[in-house]
Amino acid sequence: MKKNIAIIMGGFSSEYKISLKSGNVVYQTLDTNKYNAYRVHILPEKWVYVDKNDQEFPIDKNDFSVTINDEKITFDCVFNAIHGSPGEDGYMQAYFNLLKMPHTSCDMYQASITFNKRDCLSILKPYGIKTAESFYINLGDTVDEDAIVNKVGLPCFVKANKAGSSFGITKVYKKEDLQNAIDFAFKEDDEIIIESFLGGTEVSVGVISYKGKTKVLPITEIVPNNDFFDYKAKYLGQSQEITPARISDEDAEKVNTIAKKVYEILKMKGFSRSEYIFKDGEPHLLEVNTVPGLTKESILPQQAEKAGISLSDLFDNAITEALTA
Repeated sequence: MKKNIAIIMGGFSSEYKISLKSGNVVYQTLDTNKYNAYRVHILPEKWVYVDKNDQEFPIDKNDFSVTINDEKITFDCVFNAIHGSPGEDGYMQAYFNLLKMPHTSCDMYQASITFNKRDCLSILKPYGIKTAESFYINLGDTVDEDAIVNKVGLPCFVKANKAGSSFGITKVYKKEDLQNAIDFAFKEDDEIIIESFLGGTEVSVGVISYKGKTKVLPITEIVPNNDFFDYKAKYLGQSQEITPARISDEDAEKVNTIAKKVYEILKMKGFSRSEYIFKDGEPHLLEVNTVPGLTKESILPQQAEKAGISLSDLFDNAITEALTA
């Protein structure tokens, strides 16, 4: 009997349009001989199943079901394609855990920790994971520009602490530009992380659970056409993403080992993609994404393809692992 799979997409953040693209790729790719796929839009104003004619049916949040033509449909598993809140920060994971409904992403605690860049880096530092120098500001704090520059130097990156797809990020070269960058980041989140600039090769490493084992995918080198790997570089083709990365075997082994270590320290499940910059020959962790992009332009699908894993197999494995966990 075919399994009913709800593909959740959308979300409450600036990433919702990208999430809708990811979710539709999953919808178009899942094996129709094995699965009945249902697109479910999770948006601030509504939770709805969207059929092939774009007709909407409300989701019953009591048990995450939908009624279509007087027939109640329940789901065997949820495929999580929501980038940002509430799919990547633990809220949906907690909801599905309460309903005892299998889902393809990591657990609630892991999602919450990794979505908070400051907390994630703090947890990993004692394990020897190298990171940039950082300075934290919360909304309402007095901004001491001299203290920031003394701690992280210039240039530096001002980032929203809990936002993905490079929303709310600015590279700052001059002290007098800090305040504007901080104001920009506060549009995305009420917490900010300011990090020192790391000059070196940037790589992205996909780590997934595949057939019951942790698997590190081929490394991607990020070469932005812009000043850094921003939204336009990620999604509008303004970067080169080279897989496998043009780094030495020694450097590849270093970053593979660290990426796997991070995945296992955090007790991750499902997909992950972590970003690193090499400084003085050592990979420095920038962040961990637990619901990485799944569009045709996205890095993780590119890496899986290089590893000989088709999109269909990648998604099928995620569902199989969720159902057998």
